[in-house]
Amino acid sequence: MQSSELTHTLSFGLDIHTGSDDDLQNGCLEARRIRNETNRLDRHGWDWNDIKSTVVDNADHVKNTSQLIVDKALGEIETYHDNKDDGWGRPYPYIDEPYPIVMNHGEGYRLFPEDDGRIRFRITATRGTHVKGELRGSPDHFDRLRSAFNDDEWRVGIAEVVSKHDEWRLHITVTHENHRVASKHNADTIVGVDVNEDCIALAAMGRSGSVKDSVVFEYPSVKEQRHEFFTKRKRMQQAKQTTYETVVKTEERDYVHDCLHKVSRRVVEWVSQFSAPVVVFEDLKDMRDAIDYGTRMNRRLHSLPFAALQDMISYKAAWKGVPSDDVDPGYTSQRCPRTECQHTERANRHKKRFKCQQCAFQDHADRKAAVCVVQEWFDRETGNVPSLETLPGVKKVRRAASGAGGGPDSHGHSSCSGVTSAGEARGSQSQAREDLKSVALAVQD
Repeated sequence: MQSSELTHTLSFGLDIHTGSDDDLQNGCLEARRIRNETNRLDRHGWDWNDIKSTVVDNADHVKNTSQLIVDKALGEIETYHDNKDDGWGRPYPYIDEPYPIVMNHGEGYRLFPEDDGRIRFRITATRGTHVKGELRGSPDHFDRLRSAFNDDEWRVGIAEVVSKHDEWRLHITVTHENHRVASKHNADTIVGVDVNEDCIALAAMGRSGSVKDSVVFEYPSVKEQRHEFFTKRKRMQQAKQTTYETVVKTEERDYVHDCLHKVSRRVVEWVSQFSAPVVVFEDLKDMRDAIDYGTRMNRRLHSLPFAALQDMISYKAAWKGVPSDDVDPGYTSQRCPRTECQHTERANRHKKRFKCQQCAFQDHADRKAAVCVVQEWFDRETGNVPSLETLPGVKKVRRAASGAGGGPDSHGHSSCSGVTSAGEARGSQSQAREDLKSVALAVQD
């Protein structure tokens, strides 16, 4: 284990009840003046300690806020001095743009969690001027902020008031200063993750190359409900019902967040059973540029919350001390996992069934892709991929055991056996059903 500071930056909009936008604007203009004055005095060769004391004494912000703004400005100047030999320019003066108000919790701003889930704020815009109201933002960021308030090991830290896209926002950091996160390079268990529009597949492999366990968490209701919400919004747009369209969009966001939040929690619980695990994702940063399957399919895939689910899993895992990593996702869904084969072809995969066209190896396509993610990690980290010939049985678990999205799929019962290269099923049908019952009961919410 290694000690490292773990910090999340959370972004919220501001619903102002007391005070006004003008108060925040004046505060940012004063922050801009402080920043520009710090830069000007540095140009004149002032000692940085003298700059700080002089600028803070003449500022119209509370002392602690003025100190933080000066520290931020000096940090920009220090970065310039460290990189000026590489052609970096000196920080330019802000002329038209406002500069963020940098504040400590309890001094420049305060947050007040309510029992009904709301979080109120109070911001000291300038000395003696207060702006009050409620935060608004994504349910995920509210979850993280409430966790920081409820956990004594976490601290609500520095925040910045910024004007972005014609609205005022508060960027808040939550920090665990002595968080212990294991080193990904010393992991004993590598857990490959393959995220899809209706499921997430995981495969845990030891350094010897043996697959310790694997599971597929299904959430088909997310795909179904998102399509239903899309149809509603499209019809509302055609009828020019823009107000109701916004309501439906908010309902969709909350529904998807709730599902992904529960799935990510179950994923981290499953990962935590292994010795010294590291969670390995596919690097999806260029996924949108690589996808072009026609208008309808592009809309479906481009709007999927792949990155949101990965982010939820990463931060929940980090809070448990489990590190994360990512690898190049190229051809992980098309490549045969058998180290003696490695045949790569699009025809190898048909929906949820993978069958190698060269060696006839068969398996659940998404679980197989998770195994290939682990192999990519081994190849990058050690240059050696452990030998793999067959895979053990895989459990498929729906987020809900009954109701919408909870019944059997087109491949039969919600449990699937691993398959050998010869195509023989591993495990009996009755045993598979018993495995499903025990796992499904464990994941019901």
